[in-house]
Amino acid sequence: MKLKHLLFLSALFFLSLPLTAQSPVGVWKTIDDETGEAKSYVEIYQENGKFYGKIVKLLQSAPDKKCDACPGDKKGKPLMGMVVLWDLKPYKDYWSYGEIMDPNNGKTYSCSIWLEDENTLKVRGYLGMSLLGRTQVWYRVK
Repeated sequence: MKLKHLLFLSALFFLSLPLTAQSPVGVWKTIDDETGEAKSYVEIYQENGKFYGKIVKLLQSAPDKKCDACPGDKKGKPLMGMVVLWDLKPYKDYWSYGEIMDPNNGKTYSCSIWLEDENTLKVRGYLGMSLLGRTQVWYRVK
């Protein structure tokens, strides 16, 4: 009887690994939701239990483009290397309670992200309630 339980628990553990091993960490191609064109690559990384995203490649702009619309200490800084997604925390089966900035207009939104599958990331920016926002689809860069 004990061996049956051990085998069952072992099987359950190994079957659950792919679900818990999924992570948003990696490089993602962002898609402009107005034009449908690829705009940039954003690298999502984990630091001190939170997730952040920084621009690592611009696909439609010069690599030395600066953020004129960005607020505060980001104003006039290069987009390359700029952190545009910050403070996301794991929550249930997604990541939330963070913020995302649109470098085109400098506006900052609350943010949640989740994996549709291992190569498709949904990124939702919103004001106040998640109902008042929009979702972009980003694709993993291999």
